[in-house]
Amino acid sequence: MRTFRLIAVSVVFAAIFAVSAFAQTTTGTKIGLINTFDFRDPANGIKKYVAALTTLQAEFKPVETELQTLATKIQALEKEINTLREQAQKGTVPVNQTTVNTKLEEYDKLTREFKFKEEGAKASYQRREAAIMSPVLQDIGNAIQEFTKKNGYVLIIDISKDNTGIILGLDETADITKQFITFYNARPATTATVTK
Repeated sequence: MRTFRLIAVSVVFAAIFAVSAFAQTTTGTKIGLINTFDFRDPANGIKKYVAALTTLQAEFKPVETELQTLATKIQALEKEINTLREQAQKGTVPVNQTTVNTKLEEYDKLTREFKFKEEGAKASYQRREAAIMSPVLQDIGNAIQEFTKKNGYVLIIDISKDNTGIILGLDETADITKQFITFYNARPATTATVTK
């Protein structure tokens, strides 16, 4: 793991030095920085991106609620089982072993059901996320290319927290996230559609 991190840091430094060297060899080079994390801001982000995320979250809200309800039942049952075990160890209250076994069986059943439903929900979510978000992300990528050419940038770098790159120094005037979001939101609607 440590070797991987060292390699990653070396690659980042190499990229920074390559960009730096490239910038020094060309005059008037414009490099812009975009924080793609800001795209999801409901108030100031990309409207189409926020709408797609909202659609995806609304679609999976019932599944999320069902899983949360099931998790609450499991936690309550676990607490009951632990209480019964403590009572049995102390010997102060007689504990019916049949009751304990029934609760343990129910706990195992609910745990298996939760895992099964959670895995199914994750797989469904990933499929729907690809169907809903891919057209929007592709459209944003195309818009970034258009924005880059239109505004004379040679390079635009993603500086989001989601990105694994390391920024060692940053001139805040190079951050063009707000300009790009304004540019994107002002564009006419494209043919990017969401499959149902």
